[in-house]
Amino acid sequence: MTRSYDVIVVGGGHAGTEAAAASARLGARTLLITPDLSRVGQMSCNPAIGGVAKGVVVREVDALGGVMGRATDASRIHFRMLNRSKGPAVWSPRAQCDRGLYPRGVRRILDGIEKLDLFQEMITGVWMEGERLGGVVTRGGQRFSAGAVVVTAGTFLRGRIHVGGEAGVPAGRAGEAPSIELAEALEARGLEVARFKTGTPPRVDGRTVDFSRLEVQAGDVNDYRFSAYVDEPIPEQRVCWITWTGEGLRKVVQENLGRSALYGGAISGRGPRYCPSIEDKIVKFPNAPRHQVFLEPEGLETTELYVNGLSTSLPGDVQEAFIHTVPGLEEARITKLGYAIEYDYFPPHQLRHTLEVRSVPGLFFAGQINGTTGYEEAAGQGLVAGANAALKVQGLEGFVLGRDQAYIGVLVDDLVTKGVDEPYRLFTSRAEFRLLLRQDNAPERLGPLAERRGLLLPEQAAALKDRRRRWVEVREWFRSEVLVPETANKVLREAESAEVNRPVRAEELLRRPRVRGESLARAGGAPFAGNDELVAAVELEVKYEGYVRREEDRARRLRDQAGFLLPDDLPYADFVTLSREARDKLVRLRPGNLAQAGRIPGVSPADLQNLVLEVRRARRGVAVDATDEPSQGSPDIL
Repeated sequence: MTRSYDVIVVGGGHAGTEAAAASARLGARTLLITPDLSRVGQMSCNPAIGGVAKGVVVREVDALGGVMGRATDASRIHFRMLNRSKGPAVWSPRAQCDRGLYPRGVRRILDGIEKLDLFQEMITGVWMEGERLGGVVTRGGQRFSAGAVVVTAGTFLRGRIHVGGEAGVPAGRAGEAPSIELAEALEARGLEVARFKTGTPPRVDGRTVDFSRLEVQAGDVNDYRFSAYVDEPIPEQRVCWITWTGEGLRKVVQENLGRSALYGGAISGRGPRYCPSIEDKIVKFPNAPRHQVFLEPEGLETTELYVNGLSTSLPGDVQEAFIHTVPGLEEARITKLGYAIEYDYFPPHQLRHTLEVRSVPGLFFAGQINGTTGYEEAAGQGLVAGANAALKVQGLEGFVLGRDQAYIGVLVDDLVTKGVDEPYRLFTSRAEFRLLLRQDNAPERLGPLAERRGLLLPEQAAALKDRRRRWVEVREWFRSEVLVPETANKVLREAESAEVNRPVRAEELLRRPRVRGESLARAGGAPFAGNDELVAAVELEVKYEGYVRREEDRARRLRDQAGFLLPDDLPYADFVTLSREARDKLVRLRPGNLAQAGRIPGVSPADLQNLVLEVRRARRGVAVDATDEPSQGSPDIL
């Protein structure tokens, strides 16, 4: 007997859990299938969430009703706000989590969502009813039917683990079998497939570390939370430590490069440029005298430490040798060897912006299967894919975020319109509208959208309403409160700002550099003094109001471009006024609108102008002659 659902999600990692939760929140009967339910939400590499740009994504996932923010708050044991010394547009929260508490938090949240079932089994393929997706089939031959399927297979698709230069071991991650049949079944559907690699460092027993030789890295003391809707209890906090590699490690690695899986030729897939192995660091940065290493706790009830910065595929004896050259780790005992893993991914130019596979309607991909790296990028994609899978079976309009709305929108647009030639990682520099896409305003800019589209549970919608009410109260206080000189000057002296000799509105003072909103609130006796997060959010809105308005104007022009739609069946190859490169790229990527076409490398402004002409004339059935002069002005939609 075939069990029937609206949406089936394959995989229980960070993409899969967000996809399943989003689908179920939208009211679709959803099934999450994964090989091992005890590993739902597992942190395969570093038990850390957030970081530069990534922390903003976590806040966005939470604002859209997702799981990751709550699970992070419930398991975080070390927190820092990165980039504090820079502008607020690039402030990024990061939390080190307890490796055991995080997945338990994810499972608890999933178990509380109605219309979501979980099932343990390996999926070996999808089955079709004619040209329509029918569902999935398990290794045991059981069939599940669904109107949409989201595949979030992570590194499991034909995955192979490598330690040293010998032949790799088939595995999805350490100790788990790979998914070979599913990879073959997807490739058999005519989808383009390629290989990437990633890796992990060794772990060490903290009882064997000489902490007196390490620099302590304390966490921030404020009560910051990733989740705007639910206040999870924050666990006891821990410190991290910093040390450095030196000439001894360099010598060990250089002498053993031939035994590395990467440099010995055992791996052909390309790895993440921004998270290089220690072999890569030594080879590519030969003049660097040292490299930073972070020792990060794996949990509250273990002494195991994650050695961040020493990712490697060298054999175990070499890992032992180079670990012992690092100050503080001379006597350290390795508890788990580092390894590299090579796996299949499906280049994301084959997807729509809903993350639906163009050639297989109803099939969605999210996470590392799309060539990305990182828990946060996976979670953002999972939410988008799961939401769109549910909306598709319900016959509703797709859920697509713009580049001016969210880092998740930047991520998806980059993947679909530009493709990947290395594992994709988000950075603040990838976003044109960084000042709009701050971590502090994620609930305000995405919460209302999530509520309108049905992505918030009733209790989340109620929490959003309360947060918006409190935000307005804070904003109105600064706008209307007048501080007398005696009160204002105490704050201004602390901020080394010019004093005043007349009563001044708090908002006017807040516009000054170095004057903090919390200081003004406390001095003025504001009822919300002490709510650092909301005050900081309002402070940034006030201080950067002019800059934000200019970015909003630019974003409106981008939306105008997005309004010029490009149908899927446009005969780009026949558009002779476009350059050969532009035609080839447009045929391959098939953007949905002019704004997306403009972000494709190799499509010039002149190509865009002529593309508008070609599309308009194609609609009228008039051919464009190759000798026609290119359009000299901008299209009227620009």
